[in-house]
Amino acid sequence: QVQLVESGGGLVQAGGSLRLSCAASGSIFGINPMGWYRQAPGKQRELVATVTSDGSTNYTDSVKGRFTISRDNAKNTVYLQMNSLKPEDTAVYYCNANVKISPFRRRYLDVWGQGTLVTVSS
Repeated sequence: QVQLVESGGGLVQAGGSLRLSCAASGSIFGINPMGWYRQAPGKQRELVATVTSDGSTNYTDSVKGRFTISRDNAKNTVYLQMNSLKPEDTAVYYCNANVKISPFRRRYLDVWGQGTLVTVSS
């Protein structure tokens, strides 16, 4: 089985910073890509950022220049460094990974974490 465990959420003042981590564990033979999504109260879940195994990144416009996604392939871990946080960043943040679960076949599993709450006060 494969699971993702997020950490690093919490309460922070506007303008502050927070670093989220997500570690994948289980029978993993590759992960590409990994990413972060978020869902604010009363809103639909949206993509925040993704990073491929070779380091290529993609961000939603609202976080460009403020958030940085990175990964440690040896640890099967993805990070989201969030700077200059705004109240509108308040949401539950979910880690996502497309995991290769077979060493011999093109078999992938889309895995989600349970989410970590980020609250930014004004």
